[in-house]
Amino acid sequence: MPEVGGKTIETLFSAEDIAARNLDLARQISDGHFHDLLVISILKGSFIFAADLIRAMHDVGVEPHVEFITVSSYGAGTESGQVRLLRDIDSDVSGRDVLLIDDILESGKTLKFVRDLMLERGARSVSIAVLLDKSVRRKTDIEADFKGFECPDYFVVGYGMDVGHAFRQLPFVGWVKD
Repeated sequence: MPEVGGKTIETLFSAEDIAARNLDLARQISDGHFHDLLVISILKGSFIFAADLIRAMHDVGVEPHVEFITVSSYGAGTESGQVRLLRDIDSDVSGRDVLLIDDILESGKTLKFVRDLMLERGARSVSIAVLLDKSVRRKTDIEADFKGFECPDYFVVGYGMDVGHAFRQLPFVGWVKD
């Protein structure tokens, strides 16, 4: 088990497993026959997953436009609260197919908020791709269209995800054991 910042991290999904799954997800997305696709990465946690998935999409012939939105429901803690829009996208979504990319679908509040916002703005469709689906924590009626892995009920870190702004740099997904 790796030790990072004096903490032992138990690996849940290795860098190699994530890379292979990203290519699988990209192939599934390429079968979606999207029109004028706009990918929106939900920051901050999804930045590594989004970058790798977008490159995998390129490898299978999908050429989306890319945007970023910053939404927060955590702050510096570990408990989800009210969703806040911190930085909006610049693009018009009217009549476009939108693919939201997020690191984890847990309570569903953040993704529901952003999905509903894009639909209100006239998006033709809104699909969701997540690296992790922690369905045991769902509090809204929302599901991802493209899922990397089912996540056990741990607070996970790595591959862009953090606790108190630490551990984002890890090339794998794990949980802090001590």
